[in-house]
Amino acid sequence: MANIKKGDLVQVITGAKPERGGDRGKQGKVLEVLTERNRVIVEGVNYVTKHSRVGQTQRGTKTGGIETLEAPIHISNVALVDPETKKPTRVGHRVEERTKDGVKRTVRVRYAKKSGKDL
Repeated sequence: MANIKKGDLVQVITGAKPERGGDRGKQGKVLEVLTERNRVIVEGVNYVTKHSRVGQTQRGTKTGGIETLEAPIHISNVALVDPETKKPTRVGHRVEERTKDGVKRTVRVRYAKKSGKDL
């Protein structure tokens, strides 16, 4: 089971500090999880500039130029944020019994462990 999923609030825990132009300590929402590459795309983190060649569409409008977008960051460099304390925390799993339409099911559920100091 994945620790980090799309839509989770995460914090960057490694890299350069913001004073030096880095992203450590920034929090953002996960836009996409690239499981085969063990990377996540986080909103507002790891911006890169992409240059795309100028071209034309069928209607004659120009495309291309310079755009900024979020690049993937390795999943080990981010930590899930505890919704109560707003600090990075570890992720645990527990097994719960749930009933849906009269059928009992055993389900693994993620939960944020108690966050002490900053990770």
